[in-house]
Amino acid sequence: MSKEKTEWNLIEMKLKKELTESRYRHTLGVTYTACALAMRYDEDLTKARMGGLLHDCAKCIPNAEKIEICRKKNIPVTEFEMEHPVLLHAKLGAYIARKDYGCEDQDVLDAITWHTTGKPDMTLLEKIVFIADYIEPNRDKAPHLPAIRRAAFYDINECMYMILKDTVEYLSENPKSMDETTISAYRYYQKLTKHVD
Repeated sequence: MSKEKTEWNLIEMKLKKELTESRYRHTLGVTYTACALAMRYDEDLTKARMGGLLHDCAKCIPNAEKIEICRKKNIPVTEFEMEHPVLLHAKLGAYIARKDYGCEDQDVLDAITWHTTGKPDMTLLEKIVFIADYIEPNRDKAPHLPAIRRAAFYDINECMYMILKDTVEYLSENPKSMDETTISAYRYYQKLTKHVD
């Protein structure tokens, strides 16, 4: 077995221990989808695979512990994140991906950081991990999934707009649960794709 294959296997084995069964299944789905999108858009396959595998590595840490680790490690936490600590798994995940899984690639760490809220002007890799998280084969709850899945493979920015539009509409039912970064990302991709909602 090659050294690279051994490293992937070790990461997968560690994740399987740290995540719930359903979260691990989701993680493999995101990895598969991120790799497919990377092949479609000529992104680095290794980076896409690593981003997919590690995007939720902090997801199953209890919320109080997420806050405590961030405090101890000087990871900045916004007031909104204190009120919605589930969001911390993204930026904390980037820290854990580096510390516990040996990922030193800043592009991958950034993709992990932004995979939940999105942000304006994302890199191709960031978009790939963000979209893969939303459309992977195990997902079945979000509205417009068939159209979003099609868009993912023909116009990545249109796909970003569609996901963010649905996310903002869903979160607007409870405006206190909406992160400003997601709104900024939505407005950016709305303008970029020339949509007027």
